[in-house]
Amino acid sequence: MKSIDNNYLPRPARIVKVSEENSQIKTFHLALSNPDHNAAFTYLPGQFMMVSVPHYGEAPISISSTPSRPGIIELAVRKAGALTTAMHGMLEGDTVGLRGPYGKPFPLPALKGRDLVFVAGGIGLAPLRSLINFCLDHRDDYGSITLLYGSRSPEDIAFSADLAAWQEEQGVHCLLSVDNAGPGWQGHVGLVTTLLEMIRPEPERSSAIACGPSVMIRFVLAALSRMGFADDHIITTLERHMKCGIGVCRHCHMDKTLVCADGPVFSLAELRGVTIL
Repeated sequence: MKSIDNNYLPRPARIVKVSEENSQIKTFHLALSNPDHNAAFTYLPGQFMMVSVPHYGEAPISISSTPSRPGIIELAVRKAGALTTAMHGMLEGDTVGLRGPYGKPFPLPALKGRDLVFVAGGIGLAPLRSLINFCLDHRDDYGSITLLYGSRSPEDIAFSADLAAWQEEQGVHCLLSVDNAGPGWQGHVGLVTTLLEMIRPEPERSSAIACGPSVMIRFVLAALSRMGFADDHIITTLERHMKCGIGVCRHCHMDKTLVCADGPVFSLAELRGVTIL
């Protein structure tokens, strides 16, 4: 019998811990069930896993942990469909299937030595969290770090513990915004793009990294370009409906570009002429 390519075989992973980020997002802390596989597991910020639950299917989830803190794979999961709803009902000790890591990561060598501006909306902070913590763990390799994070409401803010920790870091500047302020909210109100008007980066020595809903991405990329950021240093990570994760099924195509194989990380230079919405 012909053996099946391991790229198609999920490996069991045990849920070590579940953290509730908000009413719709949970972070699952996972360890591959085989200790040798878990010890040898490596990835880079920006890559994703294909996650499966029996009877509920499989879906791509960005890795939100950082490779500079090995041993645990963290996946932030927003409850949206059958699989993610099933995961939200799982507990410590339960098992999911993992394939990966897949995809093109953030361009770490190109970011080295530069100031970094992160722009995130909602769960779009998850893949950026991986890169932010990687940069903080290699602090001497990067300049200042600015994070602009937008949510629908104060209750929708995710990764609150990380945001609090980052605000205490020297050389890190965090600005938060909500679309709709609730009682007691004293912060900025407006779309995350309005936060760009509140910062004064030096585009010639800075790189910008954005992730969030597709409509947000379109406006953020345009705003960063107007601010003078070079196309090669405006970077985003995109979402599409992926079935295989390795460029075979072509479900995630954008014109002739495949998000899973050619991305999910792209520079604006790579996206010029590509329909991303």
